[in-house]
Amino acid sequence: MNLNKISVLTKHVFLCKHVLACMFKSKNHSIENNPEEEEDEIDEAEIEELFQQQIPTDIGKEDHRIFIVHPDVKWGSRKQYLTTAALQMEEAVGLVNTLHKWSVVEKIILSTKTPENKRIFGKGNFQTLTEKIRATPEVTAVFVNVERLLPSSEKELQEAWGVKVLDRYSLVLHIFRCNARTKEAKLQISLAEIPLLRSRLRNEIANLDQQGGGSRYIMGSGETLYEMQQRLLKERELKIRSALERLRKKRHLLRSQRKQKDFPTISVMGYTNCGKTTLIKALTGDAGLQPKDQLFATLDVTVHAGQLPSHMTVLFVDTIGFLSQLPHQLIDSFSATLEDVTHSDLIIHVRDISHPETVNQKVNVLNVLKNLQIPERLLNSIIEVHNKIDLIEGYEASDPEVTPISALKQHGLEVLKEKIEEAVVKYTGKQTMTLKVQLNTPQLAWLYKEATVQAVDDVGDDCTANVKVIISQAAYGRYRKRFQVT
Repeated sequence: MNLNKISVLTKHVFLCKHVLACMFKSKNHSIENNPEEEEDEIDEAEIEELFQQQIPTDIGKEDHRIFIVHPDVKWGSRKQYLTTAALQMEEAVGLVNTLHKWSVVEKIILSTKTPENKRIFGKGNFQTLTEKIRATPEVTAVFVNVERLLPSSEKELQEAWGVKVLDRYSLVLHIFRCNARTKEAKLQISLAEIPLLRSRLRNEIANLDQQGGGSRYIMGSGETLYEMQQRLLKERELKIRSALERLRKKRHLLRSQRKQKDFPTISVMGYTNCGKTTLIKALTGDAGLQPKDQLFATLDVTVHAGQLPSHMTVLFVDTIGFLSQLPHQLIDSFSATLEDVTHSDLIIHVRDISHPETVNQKVNVLNVLKNLQIPERLLNSIIEVHNKIDLIEGYEASDPEVTPISALKQHGLEVLKEKIEEAVVKYTGKQTMTLKVQLNTPQLAWLYKEATVQAVDDVGDDCTANVKVIISQAAYGRYRKRFQVT
């Protein structure tokens, strides 16, 4: 091959590299779906007002010294069969310790056969528990480790114990509130708090009715106090939903732009603190990701670009972690964010295989995915990853379909990347083709931009080369039309 032809090939390779450099600052450049940049159209002050307007938990910002009570349900629909009371208590302690300067001063596991009762426990156990709480003067709040307390139950327990009483719903919402940084997170948390505000309103009005004040009409308005408060709460909810709808449309636009660029999207999901963010950082090399060893470190969906062994660019979506025993309202409020998952091409389910509750956590994650109405094709193509194998001596996978890794130690990542690539090609309809390309035209540069070029071989004397690519049917159609290839 003469020097002129080598020069042509070099020129085109340089051009293609330049195109890629413009697309990504490095091969693992992050194109994080930064909520702060996306939400400029929504006024910051408006969001902050909605976020701070009414805080239903009354927890405050001060430090708390918590007494944890775990009701060990002996039988019935509320009994947890895939875990133990000791492990549930351990998770409850982890939730409290997530909050800055909060501490657990005492904890107790107490059996109950009547979890549906106002006081949860039988007369004897409740008396024993009350005496123990009152004998611990440093306690500022009691965390009852149940999904949700009825307002009447919460009121009765607070009167008996003389301190604030929390359930999992109110505590997790408070953790979310403390971790919220973006407009979208604040709106979603505000929406999740609406049911608590309604419950508290009914409770307060019931107390006023007993005093003869709740049913009186407010002068000149034609409304009772309860009706006015309900109306104001409804108006606030509508404002939150309207703002979230604007963000939903923005997310839809961003998804459409990503689809136009033909980047496969992979949602990384799992129980809270299973190592999702650490894995994405390991797969993409994104230095901007800072994983934290704590529950609910991620509240916003972010998107990060990485490359597979074939040099195919894919987008990894980092999602909020899941937790057991949480009301549907909490997940529903994050539906705008989790919509990204339903539109992805593949799901990676990350499991902390070193956790003693790993089976229970898997069941909880899969149940949430089903409740989110994830398409059947996605549920059937989930790649299950066993993370943190470095913490298990002599680990052996019990299922040949799972992929064992240590995201922190970067063990098993190459095998995982190959499995991801195989699944992406299978489920996105991409195909591997060898195209005869004219090197003295923009064909090669176009392919570098719109497809995944794997190799440039057999450069002929006629300024042509065989180019091996992974390309979607849509992109191949555009290629044929643009360059009039038959």
